[in-house]
Amino acid sequence: MTNEINTAEYKATFDLIDADGDGYIDVAELGGLMRALGKEAGTARVVEVMVAADVSKDGRITLGEFAAFLQKANL
Repeated sequence: MTNEINTAEYKATFDLIDADGDGYIDVAELGGLMRALGKEAGTARVVEVMVAADVSKDGRITLGEFAAFLQKANL
């Protein structure tokens, strides 16, 4: 059994969230997503989610990080 994540199944959703099309989800895009989903999206909460998803700690979420985060969260 492999732990490899199939990012292809998450790409369409990632592309919708990546509003500026730069290949990353930044704090503003993440906050927009959270608000659209009706989630609490204050600055502290958005940063908390960003830190949890941003494995490389570069301040933005890649497709791979996004897929891993959703898979870990069972979403």
